Amino acid sequence: MTIAAAPGRRVTKEHVVDEDTELAQRFVSGDERALKILYDRWSRVVYTLAARSLGDLAEAEDVTQRTFVSAWTSRGSYRPDGAPLGAWLIAIARRRIADAHEARARVARIEQAMMAVAPNAVVDAPDVSDAIMVADEIAHLEPDARAVVTLAFYEDLTHGQIAERLHMPLGTVKSHIRRSLSRLRTRLEATHVAS
Repeated sequence: MTIAAAPGRRVTKEHVVDEDTELAQRFVSGDERALKILYDRWSRVVYTLAARSLGDLAEAEDVTQRTFVSAWTSRGSYRPDGAPLGAWLIAIARRRIADAHEARARVARIEQAMMAVAPNAVVDAPDVSDAIMVADEIAHLEPDARAVVTLAFYEDLTHGQIAERLHMPLGTVKSHIRRSLSRLRTRLEATHVAS
């Protein structure tokens, strides 16, 4: 079999297979130029699969990016004797697309649960002055407590995750949160009584 090539140049199927094998070896070894070549070759295919499945172009772009990030970070698990590099990449893309569908379903379940609990709930707009005051109070916490509260509120981590990330005992994390919340509650109550 002969594959179309530049005029005067004959490229065989074996030559293409050799190039793909070399690309796979370079990719697995961490060659960023190989990642770029892989992206140039496969990003449109991944994007098209995601766009058709999800029906949302922004989400398809996100899935495409996550696919290549996943491929890069897990490149050590690729086995050339198992599947061609392109097939391996498409398998990753399908998992990222499935993840996106699952995330949508999870959000829908949460919204349904919230509507079941409080179907006519009116959410008050957040008080900007309270938000500024809370941010100011957090900024004035001691460094360890500030780090704990920031991870809890802004990154929505559990106590265990915070303890692991900050290399702190779980009891210390809980104490920091308890004291900090008490301080914030006292400040908020004083502010609302005064106003």
